Amino acid sequence: MEIPSAAWRAAYDRLPDDQRVALDLAADRIATFHRKQPMDSWVDAGPDGTLGQLIRPLDRVGVYVPGGTAALPSSLLMAAIPARVAGVGQVIVCTPPGNPVSPRSETRFLGETGFPDIPELILAAAYRAGVDRLFALGGAQAIAAMAYGTESVPAVDKIVGAGGLFITLAKRQVIGRVGIDGFYGPTETLLIADEAADPAWAAADLLAQAEHDVLASPLLLTPSRALAEAVAAQLACQLPGLSRAEIAAASLADRGGIVLTADLAEAVELANAYAPEHLCLLVRDPWALVGQIRHAGGIFVGEYSFEVLGDYIAGPSHVMPTEGSARYASPLSVADFVKRISLIALNADAGARLAASAAVLARGEGLTAHAAAAGMREVDKG
Repeated sequence: MEIPSAAWRAAYDRLPDDQRVALDLAADRIATFHRKQPMDSWVDAGPDGTLGQLIRPLDRVGVYVPGGTAALPSSLLMAAIPARVAGVGQVIVCTPPGNPVSPRSETRFLGETGFPDIPELILAAAYRAGVDRLFALGGAQAIAAMAYGTESVPAVDKIVGAGGLFITLAKRQVIGRVGIDGFYGPTETLLIADEAADPAWAAADLLAQAEHDVLASPLLLTPSRALAEAVAAQLACQLPGLSRAEIAAASLADRGGIVLTADLAEAVELANAYAPEHLCLLVRDPWALVGQIRHAGGIFVGEYSFEVLGDYIAGPSHVMPTEGSARYASPLSVADFVKRISLIALNADAGARLAASAAVLARGEGLTAHAAAAGMREVDKG
């Protein structure tokens, strides 16, 4: 069911002042960061003619914003704003009906257009991000609708955004029909810390990760036994006061850990092997380690660059590679919303001269039609 744009603006206007200011700040910082990412066409004119690369934005992109146990307006901003910066022609959003913020709430209606209960912040984020259409549609069926199109949901060229297992499986099914940004597993944060780190802050950062999902991976690597013990004590102290303590406890028990390393060098080696989504450097001299990090979705340098800022407001998209895919994949960026077109415009002299070599290679491959087409150009027609 499509939610009219008037509902987005109304939700934005109804936000408490502090939420509206925070949403605006996040949107502005995300846009500013992504405007700095290069996406310029280039053309090189030489004696042989012109070669170049043309950058063209995609025509239509679908953004999936998960629901589940939390409302995630930040996920909408982090995916839709880079698409807008890239110049995508149309950005549509699908998000599940139902309000995890108030799961017992009854269905609301706006004017004569009824729509399922969607968190106000999601609607406000859609307005602030400048998306074109918003549908109350979730799960694998949302991925299918955006990939193939329906009477109401237009088919898109690419689908971006994270979700649960069924979203990941659905994205696998539609590869080839549409492009996708990647496959995202449960979120993960790896802290490298030394004796200079604040154990309360380190524990808070681990718990912030753990409350995402029972499958989230909050991990700490440290050569300091004293810090490891202090962080463990802080986890036990802070956990009971959390609203999602049960989820965080399960994450810590099943997927979390505090690992003692011989030194920081071993911690860096393990971090590169793990290739985490988020890598946080809570050490006395974090910049000394930055150059040694080869694999991570994002590097958070120092205790004041904590991962929660990356989730909401720092600027880079928080859609980052998980499950070791940071070895070869990158965070969501404007590059995900454009395509590159090669431009070849050779002059007659160059075409005739290069044709001979092209014909040789074609005959070597046994492609006689290729060789013939090249051979016709070998004589300069002037």
